Amino acid sequence: MIISQTPLRISICGGGTDLKDYYALREGFVVSTTINKYAYVIIKKRFDDLIYVNYTKKEIVENLQDVQHELVREAAKKAGLVNGFEVTMLSDIPSKGSGLGSSSSFTVGLLNAFYQYNGVQVTPERLAREACEIEIDICNNPIGKQDQYIAAYGGLKSILFKTDESVVVSQLKVKEEVIRKLMSNLFLFYTNITRQAADILTEQKANIQDKLAYHDEIKVLGYQALESIEAGNIDNIGNLLAANWDRKKHLASNISNPIIDDMYQLGLGGGAIGGKVAGAGGGGFLLLYCKKNHQDELLSAMKSHREMPFMYEPYGSRIIFNHSEM
Repeated sequence: MIISQTPLRISICGGGTDLKDYYALREGFVVSTTINKYAYVIIKKRFDDLIYVNYTKKEIVENLQDVQHELVREAAKKAGLVNGFEVTMLSDIPSKGSGLGSSSSFTVGLLNAFYQYNGVQVTPERLAREACEIEIDICNNPIGKQDQYIAAYGGLKSILFKTDESVVVSQLKVKEEVIRKLMSNLFLFYTNITRQAADILTEQKANIQDKLAYHDEIKVLGYQALESIEAGNIDNIGNLLAANWDRKKHLASNISNPIIDDMYQLGLGGGAIGGKVAGAGGGGFLLLYCKKNHQDELLSAMKSHREMPFMYEPYGSRIIFNHSEM
């Protein structure tokens, strides 16, 4: 039996510039961090030759090609699995529509577990690259690349998406106490709305040529976030999140809605400096930045919305259990 643990992520600034329609023209740049919420993949050998897949549904099939869960099917193909295995997927949060990159974390985690099951060690770069191939090229999901790379590498990273398709992942040059302060000032509140990110991202991709200026500004905010964190100017992240959110709302319709707008204004009234909806928008989690001296006020103001406490996760996808079955 193999168990992989793959972290979810918060995109701080720069999200959207990791879409190929943008980075193929201008290069993309994001600052992102993993958090201690995870996607788990469990795979074990079966006595028979059937394939069992357990998630919100249960599949029992004889042939890999008949697996309906496309991420499981394609990850198994990449790793060279054929049949005679059972795979189970679990998550710390709602697996769809969270805005925390859960689908990509599952793809990375599936690849990691499947390769380990076959006795193959793979690098974070390969996990991320092949996860992108599965989600974007094979499954035709209208998503970017940041989620796969941050899930595979983990930690607080800047990620540069070059026009030639190469990706440069860099650890931020920052002391641990700065990271602790940053993470202690970030809050996630559930909007109680799940949405299909594909709908928003499809429109965003179609709009990129007309919205290049907004994407350019969001990329600049990514570089400013990098500079602010490395300089220890943590409170400026609140301002940058607010600026990012202002520009993000121009990229497609339905990125925000009256419920999200009201939540955001409630957070600002409670002392938050700024924030944005995690991921594509439209629902999932609202990310807010608030200084320590206003946090009690913020929590009181947001008491009608479920908070999800979290901490920094320095590691990417890992195998946390490996028991050989003879």
